[in-house]
Amino acid sequence: MAIIDAQVHAYERDHPGRPWVAILPGPAEVTGDDLVAAMDAVGVDGALLTSAWTMYRYDASYAVSVQAAPPGRFGLIKPVDPSDPTVAESIADWAAMEAGVAVRIMLVPGVAKDADAAANPDDPAVSLVLEEAARHSLPVNLLCWGRLDMVAALAAKHPQTRLIIDHMGLQQPFEPPAPAEPFADLPLLLNLAPYENVTIKITGACTLSHQPFPYPDIWDPLARIFDTFGFDRCLWGTDWTRAVNLLTYEQGVDAFRLNDRLSDGERADLMGGTLARIYGWSPTTK
Repeated sequence: MAIIDAQVHAYERDHPGRPWVAILPGPAEVTGDDLVAAMDAVGVDGALLTSAWTMYRYDASYAVSVQAAPPGRFGLIKPVDPSDPTVAESIADWAAMEAGVAVRIMLVPGVAKDADAAANPDDPAVSLVLEEAARHSLPVNLLCWGRLDMVAALAAKHPQTRLIIDHMGLQQPFEPPAPAEPFADLPLLLNLAPYENVTIKITGACTLSHQPFPYPDIWDPLARIFDTFGFDRCLWGTDWTRAVNLLTYEQGVDAFRLNDRLSDGERADLMGGTLARIYGWSPTTK
């Protein structure tokens, strides 16, 4: 099976030509070469490269440069700003790129200036992003912990838009320890199952564990997600390198690849097959 990571990040060192807006915990830089080396070492065929919002906000130029060399290993996801008057044009331009597979909205309270608009599912700026993405057949990734109750209204209002819930809609740590009750909001996530346009990214799940590799305490909650949504609506990913202070890349892969709670067919869907179908993208080289 092709193994495709649903979310990784790359960034270069802070410099005047492409200055950071803020600091993301982790290495001083994670280049495209670094990502490819990490993927090759554990047999990951491709990944969706999400432009690092913390460093670059809505400028995806570094992610675009990483995707170009080597070609075929990365699909690209770009954060967009609903308050930007040119956001419709930005989405159209992104859709025209061969590797541009989705856009992302940051709906977490206190994280982005557009986040407060998410409290109102009728906000015209957010609606415009969802409508334009659907018009161009682009899924919309939502960073939405603390706002899962609003996603239901957005999903109902925009049934033609594929909504991808980042990180299971759960707040995840940048360093140990995991939250005391990491799956406390799981019922809110499960409530989204009736909306067929909602897909769940099982990204960064290992960072929610209170136990060492292979993180056995996350599997009962994950099983509830799989049972509720089905493996045709769930995507695995590491959220590398946000997770670097909690586990290795190999651990993030092998916790799923070697887990006997998944059948071969379920593993193939979760670790690549569903992603290829939902995003319409697969790696073309290795």
